[in-house]
Amino acid sequence: MPGSSSVISDNINNINEKVKAAAAKSGRGLSDITILAASKTRSPKEILEAFNNGIKVFGENYVQEFLPKIESLVDYKDISWHIIGHLQKNKVKYITGKVGLIHSVDSVLLAKTIEKHSISQNIVTNILIEVNLAGEKTKNGATIDEAYNLVKEINKFQGLSLKGLMVMPPLEKNNRKYFKSLRELIKDINDKNIYKAKLSTLSMGTSGDFEVAIEEGATIIRLGTIIFGNRPPKNQTRITN
Repeated sequence: MPGSSSVISDNINNINEKVKAAAAKSGRGLSDITILAASKTRSPKEILEAFNNGIKVFGENYVQEFLPKIESLVDYKDISWHIIGHLQKNKVKYITGKVGLIHSVDSVLLAKTIEKHSISQNIVTNILIEVNLAGEKTKNGATIDEAYNLVKEINKFQGLSLKGLMVMPPLEKNNRKYFKSLRELIKDINDKNIYKAKLSTLSMGTSGDFEVAIEEGATIIRLGTIIFGNRPPKNQTRITN
């Protein structure tokens, strides 16, 4: 049964072995890769099962789904929540201070909004810039040129800490070229000292291509169905126990 405890446990054990093998190809180990469980539509019970099997980072796409989950799991202090989906400016105020990392910053306006709410709470919010390397009109993300400009703008902000880059490439059989391009982009940004600190986080790779992403330098992989099984139908979305 998708999402059952034994299935999730077995899946995570298998994933760990694959991550370890892929990481070795780039001279790294399992501990160098953060396995993020993409928990959209998943219940707190499923999230806790993954948590109890070693997954500490969970990524949510929708603020309206994220908020009740963190309420129901508030006692689990070791869970780190990330926002991995498109973030609307009017939803920023609800998540500032509640997330460890926002993966999907793709405009100066969004960055400024996060900055404003971070300053008002006297905190620094960790972010990634989402880059649309394939130029897909149906997806969010900055172009490469926009990404350079965005780094320069974020460099001026006090309430944001840029950690690196994220990509959601096309649904293709071989996405290695996009993962390699993101690695080359972060290296160029670092080599040119565009940002005040070195960027080291590459969020790339999902259930179908995470091994290739790790080989190309991913530090965070975003895994959903390979951990939890197939998602429930949309009209049966499970966000409660």
